[in-house]
Amino acid sequence: MSKPLIVITGASSGIGAATARLLSAQGHHLLLLARRLDKLQELGLPETLCRKVDVTDRDALHVAVREAEERFGPADAIVNNAGAMLLGRVEDQSPEEWDRMIDLNIKGVLYGTRAVLPGMLARGAGTIINVSSVAGRKTFPNHTAYVGTKFAVHAMSENLRKEVASSGVRVVTIAPGAVETELLSHTSDEQIKQDYEVWKKSAGGALDPQAVAEAIAYAYHQPSSVTIREIVLAATGQEA
Repeated sequence: MSKPLIVITGASSGIGAATARLLSAQGHHLLLLARRLDKLQELGLPETLCRKVDVTDRDALHVAVREAEERFGPADAIVNNAGAMLLGRVEDQSPEEWDRMIDLNIKGVLYGTRAVLPGMLARGAGTIINVSSVAGRKTFPNHTAYVGTKFAVHAMSENLRKEVASSGVRVVTIAPGAVETELLSHTSDEQIKQDYEVWKKSAGGALDPQAVAEAIAYAYHQPSSVTIREIVLAATGQEA
């Protein structure tokens, strides 16, 4: 018997793809969203709907969720994973990069949440899982705009929990340290990218996305009366 529908944004690679594979293996129907449809389809997961959706397009996101719910039943959870890490100094970083992170990391979380939350509140059950970062708890060099967006994810999660807890809806924040994903490749400053790689190696490497996926699944599969409010995880060698 298939398990309830879970929506995963940014599912084409990294944490999103690892989470999709894990939850699919556990028997869940899935709605996978990303800008690269071919990468979603290459996962080849059963009982899965793949749609090319940028989470900054709230109408397209809403339509995809409704389509999945018509096919698989109500969304029992969403993993708001889509995001961008564009590192840079405020003095010379492109403001367009700030806009992209604000749109993806903040608005994308709000749009994803809005697409599933009314139904969850009506049913009195559901789980919102927001993938943030250790950078939502502390600061790092050349991370000013990125840190700001991730602190926002933590704050929004805490505030949303206060709004919905009495209705039976859970809100979980997953805050990984450095993870082996494509995120760093999007940074345009080559020196910052090189310095980050050196820092990562000095810590003995970064987390495997599978470790983050397992943290997400652990939080989700708790009894409905239990909310794992926040999981902060990092490679053992990462000091910061």
